[in-house]
Amino acid sequence: MGGILSLIRGSLAFVCWVVNTLFWVLPIVLLSPIKLIPIPALRTAISSLLDNCATAWISINGVIERIFHPVKIDLHSNAELTPKEWYMVIANHQSWVDILILQRVLNRKIPFLKFFLKKELIFVPFLGLAWWALDFPFMRRYSTAQLRRNPKLKGKDIEITRRACAKFKSKPVSVMNFVEGTRFKAEKHQQQNSQFKHLLKPKAGGLAFALSAMGEHINKLVNVSIYYPEKVPSYWEYISGQVKEVRVHITVTEIPDEMRGDYMKDRDFKIAFQEQLNLIWQEKDQMLDLLAQDNQVKQKV
Repeated sequence: MGGILSLIRGSLAFVCWVVNTLFWVLPIVLLSPIKLIPIPALRTAISSLLDNCATAWISINGVIERIFHPVKIDLHSNAELTPKEWYMVIANHQSWVDILILQRVLNRKIPFLKFFLKKELIFVPFLGLAWWALDFPFMRRYSTAQLRRNPKLKGKDIEITRRACAKFKSKPVSVMNFVEGTRFKAEKHQQQNSQFKHLLKPKAGGLAFALSAMGEHINKLVNVSIYYPEKVPSYWEYISGQVKEVRVHITVTEIPDEMRGDYMKDRDFKIAFQEQLNLIWQEKDQMLDLLAQDNQVKQKV
């Protein structure tokens, strides 16, 4: 019986999510060509309007969640957040559900989240154009083999990052970066021989380039730790009501001067930045461990 209820609940939620997405993608796609007009004030105004559409999309997703698959978010935060500030947001990454959790806990509290996306995703029908219209930064990574075959590609991905982030200087924005680079899996953790218990090794380059491109416009770091008490859920498990609780811890700190510099050319800065990020990751690992221990105590009680 429980399986049938989950199937019905998930199916209804999925249909509502699709309808809501199509409803808001349409005006975003229709308004996006206006951003090609080379008038900065007009582009800024349209970008704000499109962000408001995306924010409304997230808000209605929240209503759908409360109706069909309510989830308790146990949120702990020292954050004093505002939509009028520039933020760099980092989080551990375990599931695509992480994005839904981040959107729920941060929606309307900070500017609309901009995620770094793989360049190939721009070709996704409708959504690719919508992500472009919403100024999501599209990234292109070159493998070691590609760089070996064509040395001229060296530094191209960095320049793409700079151009993608430069447009964020005109209005407050939140740039989201999963610095692990991929979702946590036990086999990946083992392959990396990661020194962290709950995390993969952080990749410093993308974060360093984004901070460099944004300059002094972005000075707050929002550090989000997401813990699933039962198990890491899939998207279907989430929307079908199989996730009862998610624990989230948020800290907001100033971005120190030690994390601003030339990551490519300044070797000392590169080493210092990696050490600073590893320190942040150690603290996040400890927080996730505390959340896990607290969950074990609750289960015993």
